[in-house]
Amino acid sequence: MRHSRLEFISVVAGFRPGVRRMTGTTRWVTDRCKSMERSRADLHIHTTASDGALSPTQVVEEAANIGLAAIAISDHDTVDGIDEAMAAAGVGNVEVIPAVEINTDLGPSEVHILGYFVDWRSERLRGHLLELRRARLERGKKMVGKLQTLGVPVTFERVLEIAGRGSVGRPHVAQAIVEVSSVQSIGEAFARFLVRGAPAYVERTKLTPFEAVAIVVASGGVACLAHPGKSGRDHIIPMLVKSGLRAIEVYHSDQYPESSQRYHAVARKLGLIETGGSDAHGFDPDYGTSIGSTTVDMRVVEDLRRAAAVG
Repeated sequence: MRHSRLEFISVVAGFRPGVRRMTGTTRWVTDRCKSMERSRADLHIHTTASDGALSPTQVVEEAANIGLAAIAISDHDTVDGIDEAMAAAGVGNVEVIPAVEINTDLGPSEVHILGYFVDWRSERLRGHLLELRRARLERGKKMVGKLQTLGVPVTFERVLEIAGRGSVGRPHVAQAIVEVSSVQSIGEAFARFLVRGAPAYVERTKLTPFEAVAIVVASGGVACLAHPGKSGRDHIIPMLVKSGLRAIEVYHSDQYPESSQRYHAVARKLGLIETGGSDAHGFDPDYGTSIGSTTVDMRVVEDLRRAAAVG
């Protein structure tokens, strides 16, 4: 049984379809808004360059369609979608902020670092990201090998087909499992085989959040702690600030208002820019949050721009 790209993305990301919330400067919607005031920005969107379902051009078109003023293309461990998005932005009259989301580990938890206004053409940045993607490929091969040993007839060739031109990750392996086994869902594939401690889990090449912050800063970008409520590592935030962290994702599609209020207070205390975004991976609201479902005022974009200019 083959599942859509949107389905495996939404299950892995832990989206809760149909949730309606309003909090602070964040806008949450479930219907497609056709008349959004052009003063809002969605600062966390994925494309087919990593694990998104929409091409960079499609993302820009949708952002223009709903009236966003700016979006950040923030794919996992790659900036390969930015040039295409920039080319499309001139037609849609949407500002595209060059960004990236770097996956790191701290003990048993994942900590993601966003980089805004990075120099996406920097050979140094691209070199770091290329090494991370190569590590993703090797990790994927090892997971497939473990699955084959367990009697699950997945192939790495099929995993690569599912990933397309995106960075290979566990979501792609999970979909391959569903297609060739009795596993009924992507979530079940993760639970049985791919979460930490499961029989096919493989540790990723270790990169610390401090190293990720350094990579972003070296590329001229503004380092931001992504969805802090999901990682649960609040104690490291002051240390990250000392390492160059300048922003924190206070508003996120998978974060409850209580968490946003807590991180708003953290941002005020530590002098961090408060960002927000949908973390959208595709179109269909049945499979997760939509582009523009979590936004911040364009003043946040200007704050990030000034921070990047200062360096």
